[in-house]
Amino acid sequence: MDRFDERILHELQSDGRLSNVELAERIGLSPSATLRRVQELERSGVIKGYRAVLDAEKLGVGFVAYVSIGLSDHSQKSQRGFEEHVALAKEVTECHNITGANEYLLRVETQDLSRYKRFHSEVLGEIPQVNSITTLVVMDSPKDNR
Repeated sequence: MDRFDERILHELQSDGRLSNVELAERIGLSPSATLRRVQELERSGVIKGYRAVLDAEKLGVGFVAYVSIGLSDHSQKSQRGFEEHVALAKEVTECHNITGANEYLLRVETQDLSRYKRFHSEVLGEIPQVNSITTLVVMDSPKDNR
């Protein structure tokens, strides 16, 4: 990984739809050299894929929270059971196994607070492995590079 690869990654993170010619112009290499580098970054797994950035508000998402989950026990079986439940919940857009007082941190997106309340009680509250739920409501996101 050299400075050209780093510049390629920076440019593609900003705009994954750049044409190879435009990318080459921005980083100062020929289009063929740029293409070879991008293909190698893809082949090696540094670039895992390309995504569209969606406007959550236009999709009806008006409520975002990070939810810290504590499990009743710390076994692998308990973790797998929890992860299987969460994988089925469309409201959960991220699930991270973390260290600290709790085992998981979830990003949850719903239409509004009342939908979150329903999700909290009918989904999270019904998962047998869950011992504690702490909700942190997102009020604003001045930086979000997801």
